[in-house]
Amino acid sequence: MKRLFGRECNLPDMRPELKEEAADIIHDFIASKVEESGGRGVVIGLSGGVDSALVAKLCAEAVGKEKVLALFLPIKSTSSRDRADVERLSRELGIELVAHDIDDIVDAFNNTVPYLDSKELLGNVMARTRMTILFHYAKLMGRVVMGTSNKSELLMGYFTKFGDGGADFAPIGDLYKTEVWALARKVGLPDYIVDKVPSAGLWPGQTDEGEMGISYSNLDRILMGFEMSFPPEEIVKRTGIDAKMVEEVWCKHRHSVHKRKMPLVPKVGLRTIGLDWRE
Repeated sequence: MKRLFGRECNLPDMRPELKEEAADIIHDFIASKVEESGGRGVVIGLSGGVDSALVAKLCAEAVGKEKVLALFLPIKSTSSRDRADVERLSRELGIELVAHDIDDIVDAFNNTVPYLDSKELLGNVMARTRMTILFHYAKLMGRVVMGTSNKSELLMGYFTKFGDGGADFAPIGDLYKTEVWALARKVGLPDYIVDKVPSAGLWPGQTDEGEMGISYSNLDRILMGFEMSFPPEEIVKRTGIDAKMVEEVWCKHRHSVHKRKMPLVPKVGLRTIGLDWRE
């Protein structure tokens, strides 16, 4: 039995379990951070997936639906289902929705710099374009941007730096993907959102699990093992997941450390930002 944060933790295969008080914790976080920042509300990128839908619902509950702006920022390959789901969910939550196609912006970038025939590079441009628009509206309205990345994506570096990883706050950043699904059902998000196959929608047929090469169920069990400081062989023993897969997840996790931190600076002065200047 592993001791975690002073408590006995009896998780034989490190499967994340949603805490009963998770929604209350996140509600308090959202409300306090909006007030602390002097913001008049929040801006969210609403994609039609469960992560952004959950953030939108929690924000509406925490600060009031009239203070939530959802932005839908599709490209030409965005599915008609995503557009319909975003419109339907916004009506059901009672939040304002603004939609902007971003193809012209992406095409302008494509005509300016080379090598955007790579799906990954083009995906980064799309993500950073969306981030720029989110912060434009936030500045315009005196609001803050609430990010929609979950713990699984953050720990794997499965996001674009200064793209979908760019936000003022990350309210579901301590929930594994499997916990996101659990909380989404608990707070009453509809099946047409929760049951959708996870996808960033960056190109036709793209799925999160296909791109990462692992299911979220197995990924979260491995990451939970890392969080509990178990060595790889113990994770393999407890989960039955192939050792090579555990090693691949570990490598992606370690190689993406820089994406989870503010830009580091060398220590020269008495107290250095990001190191020992605590705020």
